[in-house]
Amino acid sequence: MASRHPTLTQPFAERAKTATHPLTRYLFRLMDLKASNLCLSADVTTARDLLSLADKVGPSIVVLKTHYDLISGWDYNPQTGTGAKLAALARKHGFLIFEDRKFVDIGKTVQMQYTAGTARIIDWAHITNANIDAGKDMVRAMAEAAAKWKERIPYEVRTSVTVGTPVSEQFDDEDADSAAAERVQVNPTQQRRLDVTSAPQRLEPGEQDNRDADGRKGSIVSITTVTQSFEPADSPRLTKTHDQGEETVFPGIEEPPLDRGLLLLAQMSSKGCLMTPDYTRACVEAAREHRDFVMGFVAQESLNSAPEDNFIHMTPGCKLPPPGEDENGEVPGDGLGQQYNTPAKLVGLCGTDIVIVGRGIIQAADPPIEAERYRRRAWKAYLARLG
Repeated sequence: MASRHPTLTQPFAERAKTATHPLTRYLFRLMDLKASNLCLSADVTTARDLLSLADKVGPSIVVLKTHYDLISGWDYNPQTGTGAKLAALARKHGFLIFEDRKFVDIGKTVQMQYTAGTARIIDWAHITNANIDAGKDMVRAMAEAAAKWKERIPYEVRTSVTVGTPVSEQFDDEDADSAAAERVQVNPTQQRRLDVTSAPQRLEPGEQDNRDADGRKGSIVSITTVTQSFEPADSPRLTKTHDQGEETVFPGIEEPPLDRGLLLLAQMSSKGCLMTPDYTRACVEAAREHRDFVMGFVAQESLNSAPEDNFIHMTPGCKLPPPGEDENGEVPGDGLGQQYNTPAKLVGLCGTDIVIVGRGIIQAADPPIEAERYRRRAWKAYLARLG
């Protein structure tokens, strides 16, 4: 399956054009821009270490995977807390945040866990994931919760007013009647033509009083235009960082869309995993039924099989041998069930799109340098896959 589907030989920039989920389109473009298909699994234990690691390794990654419940000292303040600071670093360095929550419960429960509670995951994490052992209706419940959350995002309205008198050549007979009509454009900018007034024309000494056949005088037209710009209240264009003044935004690409995305946990890298082929097939079915919310899978191989499939795949358990050793050599597991594979195998042979690396980077003597080593190897494997 992984060796036959067209997405395996299609560049990320091309896949961005046909992806159905807005966040998937954005992520493919970000990967192409940064020449990176690397996700850091930031499994540290303190908020200070998490923020420091995200800042140092951010330039090399396109996704930061978190486990907020591992973190001591997590500040839950929605404006100034740990989630908000992570979001600021994501904008600065150009990566998405993936909270590895693995939701699995009845629909109503997961809705509340996702959008409420102490962490309010949906506010700061672009992506989360779910185990669908509870049934596919759980996916629908989460999609509905995300849609309602997006509708409630607060907006700040900026209004500007201009008043002017157009010159005569701006009008002709066919659009004179439409000059007073209301003109509305969709967000983010709405313009309304609000007022057209006519004032009697004043005559200077010696001028003729020109009237038309109906006896009407000519008039001077005054137009008042009100322009309203709508911005999300948490946009970095309207906010400041907590300690650096004006917030920076990663150059070369716009901010990610407000849409939230779900990855389905379809396969795992742990030895003895109980996720059966039937379970994996159910994940693929659920993803196809909710393409507007499900971005793709956490899996060990590409699960795209139907012609219209363009789901993104992320794979954990990626590790390189130490520098100087054969980069395609065997990498031993951790003794606790985790099995490792190299970027060349995961991307080139298994067909994944993004490799997830944790301890291989975190425990390195210099995490930023090691992150760059992983980024280069994973990107090289992707280019080789394209042929």
